[in-house]
Amino acid sequence: MPERDVGSQNKIMQITMAGELKMNRRKLLGSLAAVTATSMVAKLGGGAAAAAQQVEDTSAVVSRTGPRNLITDVAGLKVGQAHDAKVQTGVTVIVPDEAAVAACDVRGGGPATRETDALSPQNLVQEVDGIVLSGGSVYGMASADGIAAWMGARNRGFSLRPAPGVPPSPILPAACLYDLANGGDKSWGELPPYRELGIRAVEAVAEDFELGTAGAGFGAMSGGLKGGIGSASVVSFTGINVGALAAVNSLGSVIAPGGKQFWAAPLELNQEFGGLGTDGLAAAPEDYGRALRSQPPPRTNTTIACVATDVTLSRVEAQRVAIMAQAGLARALRPVHAPYDGDVVFVISTSRREAPEGLPRSLLVTRIGALAADVLARAIARAIYEATALSGSQVPAWRDL
Repeated sequence: MPERDVGSQNKIMQITMAGELKMNRRKLLGSLAAVTATSMVAKLGGGAAAAAQQVEDTSAVVSRTGPRNLITDVAGLKVGQAHDAKVQTGVTVIVPDEAAVAACDVRGGGPATRETDALSPQNLVQEVDGIVLSGGSVYGMASADGIAAWMGARNRGFSLRPAPGVPPSPILPAACLYDLANGGDKSWGELPPYRELGIRAVEAVAEDFELGTAGAGFGAMSGGLKGGIGSASVVSFTGINVGALAAVNSLGSVIAPGGKQFWAAPLELNQEFGGLGTDGLAAAPEDYGRALRSQPPPRTNTTIACVATDVTLSRVEAQRVAIMAQAGLARALRPVHAPYDGDVVFVISTSRREAPEGLPRSLLVTRIGALAADVLARAIARAIYEATALSGSQVPAWRDL
């Protein structure tokens, strides 16, 4: 590598690492983009001037959303949803066009999950047929049963030795949130509605879907406000697509005490959740606003989410992205990862795009993980911004404040 290129790269890295504390995340992401661009040019044999020009040319598009600003801006993904207004619950399923590499990271103290161990890198099956998010706590697990039956009937799933008369096994990791005490009619006896809701959701998969009071977030609550389903996307300057979808039923609050400003406001793009800005966005050490005003029983809250990228990732790389994406919950919710929460983040790689040529894999994963955390924070804020209050509920929606 030419000496002048090394010097140029080191200078950019020093600026990134030694910047003043007032540097916001958007500037940091821009600095990461600068390091990436310089590294790529140096790898390809370009000079420092070419690297600087590339940084200058790409800085304006680092924070561009996809055309829908939904997780389905990641090529190869569709989302289906269904709900039961009487029961006040619902199901959301993320379905790749073909089996996709996936991983997950669990941080909450009360998770309700299915087949997450199957995602460990050392295990046999390396790809999934979908990710299921559901209301209903333990009862919601049946939503994945319905989706598995629907997929198996259409010959989709894992087969160790395909043979006539032997159905495949759809791989469908799932996570559920607790909405059993939200006022809906849960007197279902031995026939909870989730298997049927799962089938209805997978039959409805499309690139466009509803936000707010919909799907797995239909009956969700969040820090004293109506929770819901949120989604967002971002396109990096190198063309990498990252999207997120979240069902927000958190103990923590998405807004600062005494107002309506979202904790995720510094990351907002195109006024996607109101454009209220960051002036006065602050809280005293133990002031949680609407959150924690009552003492909820443990394991009754959670945020369950899925992050996706079109870049080819290994299972180990996807796991690191899932770990990094959890930072998005901390940027959007306060408090987070409590014993009351069952926070789970899944990651899917649709493998529609190879990594930019010359970009080291470790830096690629760092960039995707950083984007994933920010886009997940935005998705969480959008869930509450788009939600509407349930009929007869005493819990207000954000728009009603």
